[in-house]
Amino acid sequence: MAKVIALANQKGGVGKTTTAINLSASLALLGKKVLLLDADPQANATSGLGFDINGAGIYECISGEKSADEVILKSSDLKNLWVLPSSIDLVAADTELPKMEEGHFVMRRIVESIRDRFDYILIDCSPSLGYTTVNILTAADTVLIPVQCEYLALEGLSKLLNTIRIVRNGLNPALEIEGFVLTMYMRNRLNNQVVAEVRDHFGPLAFDTIIQRNIRLGEAPSHGKPVILYDASAVGSANYLTLAKELLKRNRKNSCKAEKEETTIL
Repeated sequence: MAKVIALANQKGGVGKTTTAINLSASLALLGKKVLLLDADPQANATSGLGFDINGAGIYECISGEKSADEVILKSSDLKNLWVLPSSIDLVAADTELPKMEEGHFVMRRIVESIRDRFDYILIDCSPSLGYTTVNILTAADTVLIPVQCEYLALEGLSKLLNTIRIVRNGLNPALEIEGFVLTMYMRNRLNNQVVAEVRDHFGPLAFDTIIQRNIRLGEAPSHGKPVILYDASAVGSANYLTLAKELLKRNRKNSCKAEKEETTIL
């Protein structure tokens, strides 16, 4: 059964979609079966991997017109990577989901219908804390939070963390924070202060891997490729491959710990 990780931050421009694309691709390159579910109406994760943003996708799954199996697309570049695309039609979901029966759990039902096909399902949320994002958090196991290395990026974190607490208390008690990924890093005093503050405040939840500001990361989506296929020698390629390895290592540790605790209980 896939682990479902939502990538969320209501502040735009923090590297959320860039992380969704390149972490998914790196995990796939490391042999994991990965589905990237694009839940942002801007559909940048869809186009950033070279897929058409005008076809059927997650909105049609939400509305009941299509099943997830009917709209999932396979990457021609990476054999272990699939995409459930998005489109501008998804804008309507925030007003339509509340009217549906058990509307908070629509995304969970979609995810559960395909969960056994993958090792990881990464969901790229829109830069908001609206009904659709709450729906995704209800479907997720964990939340991965990209944080840009500047102070303005830290200001909105309390709102996101409060939303996670609300979802955990009412809709998804098992929801956990996967971690915080520092992005767009440049070697200067301000960025170093933000890194230190995040690590001091969030401790081991802050990933060791830092994503550096890199022009190749910005160029790759216009070619419909993750950076590791666009330029394998780029700093961004190395950063995201290292992040993927760290995420897998953390999950192996957590899995071993859970098995040990279960054995102790039994």
